[in-house]
Amino acid sequence: MRGGAADRSGLIHVGDELREVNGIPVDDKKPDEIIHILAKSQGAITFKIIPGIKDELPSKEPMMFVRTLFDYEPAEDKAIPCKEAGLAFKRGDILQIMSQDDATWWQAKQHGHANPRAGLIPSKQFQERRFALCRPAAHVLQPQNISSRRSSGFRRSFRLSRRDRKTNKSMYECKKSDQYDMADVPTYEEVTTYRRQNGAKHRLLVLVGPTGVGLNELKRKLLISDPQHFSVTIPHTSRPKKNQESDGVEYYFISKSIFETDIQNNKFVEHGEYKGNFYGTSLDSVRSILSKNKACLLDVQPHTIKHLRTAEFKPYVVFVKPPSIERLRETRRNATIISGKDDKGSAKPFTEDDFLEMVSTAQQMENQYGHLFEKVIVNDDLAVAFTELRSALKKVETDGHWVPISWTHS
Repeated sequence: MRGGAADRSGLIHVGDELREVNGIPVDDKKPDEIIHILAKSQGAITFKIIPGIKDELPSKEPMMFVRTLFDYEPAEDKAIPCKEAGLAFKRGDILQIMSQDDATWWQAKQHGHANPRAGLIPSKQFQERRFALCRPAAHVLQPQNISSRRSSGFRRSFRLSRRDRKTNKSMYECKKSDQYDMADVPTYEEVTTYRRQNGAKHRLLVLVGPTGVGLNELKRKLLISDPQHFSVTIPHTSRPKKNQESDGVEYYFISKSIFETDIQNNKFVEHGEYKGNFYGTSLDSVRSILSKNKACLLDVQPHTIKHLRTAEFKPYVVFVKPPSIERLRETRRNATIISGKDDKGSAKPFTEDDFLEMVSTAQQMENQYGHLFEKVIVNDDLAVAFTELRSALKKVETDGHWVPISWTHS
């Protein structure tokens, strides 16, 4: 194993022939018998070895780091050749890959841990194959299913009430991607450290969470706390402008035909239809904010994150989840949920169904897209959640973070 005692000594190599252990000949012994001799040995152990013939010096592998996108427990893995040599990890851990010599079992160690010895982990190819065989489609939730399962990912201005969603046949869509299926087999993602330089564009700040969890309230508090720094996009719509409205203030008002053309040209982060009118957030509206050296706050449906995960936007994704149903009953009893789009008077008290849906939707989002979230905040108390969010967003601008290597080598 890389980093183990034999590897660090530089004296024992793959292909060497072991002849004696502490003076005992082992030519005729099985590996188990040799291990028994080693287990009984005390103090120094002497090996007599005939070195293997090396064709060439092994090339030094470049340092490679990955973010793990699933949990792994070697003790529960029937395929691993040696459970004791396995390396356990949790989703989101950063591993340094020490060896990919074996196509099935890589050697890796936890980044920042003191133990120098590597452990075995399933290789990316092997794990992808296992996911495909063991869980066909179980971990893949296509975007159109978001609406049909009513998991309420609409931005507030696009979100529909439960009643609206039952009667409204349109679905909130986002552009299709050829890499969609590949991205939905979460194994490892190669990463590198990234620190925003002074003067560089801010990373896109993406908030995700179920309806009613408080995304709008958190955004509002951020905007009020520093209006010179934070900004939100102005949505587009195809509906007619009302008397008191101004173009570019409440909405950008464009014709239905232009809206449809822009949809075809993939100009929207997200878009939806409500009562015959289109609503959407354009990519250019995001670029406009970032180009002014402001931090853009965006809340989207989780399946949209994959299309924003580019070197251009470098999104920092925060998942805001609700507390337990018991806590929701205590804290949200007198709160209201907005159930329409333009109808300002449609705020209604939360119902038990709203609480159940919020919790189940949050669980579903975390199960399907948790590997894309960099920060998880439980909105039990709005003031506490805001403080935690503000602190995390400050660190994004000053500290180094692990990001996909493609964002810095594009």
